[in-house]
Amino acid sequence: MTNPNEALVSEFCDAWAARDVDAILAYFHDDAVYHNIPVEPAVGPEAIRAVVEMFVPPADAIEFVVHHIFSNPAGDVVFTERTDRFVMGDKTIELPVAGVFELRDGKIAAWRDYFDLQTFMSQSAP
Repeated sequence: MTNPNEALVSEFCDAWAARDVDAILAYFHDDAVYHNIPVEPAVGPEAIRAVVEMFVPPADAIEFVVHHIFSNPAGDVVFTERTDRFVMGDKTIELPVAGVFELRDGKIAAWRDYFDLQTFMSQSAP
């Protein structure tokens, strides 16, 4: 991996395992947008924090398994194909995700994750 933005995105994905919301948020620009498609985008640090806090505190373990990572020729857009795993009590949710990260000045300016919401909902149902 020669692109520093690919390395940054890889590090960001690894950071979720520590389940430290502040450390995760430190990767974002102040004007960043996080869009879990198909739900509404979160704009700015407080909105992104609210989304991250829906997943991090309830999870006993989190792992983003990156299968593929690559960037555009300019290196400012990084694509990941991942499986995001969340262990919550006796449930393990495994969610196939395609993520697109736009980077600026060494931080995430935009993050879009494409996944099937029903896959998440069916695994997290009581």
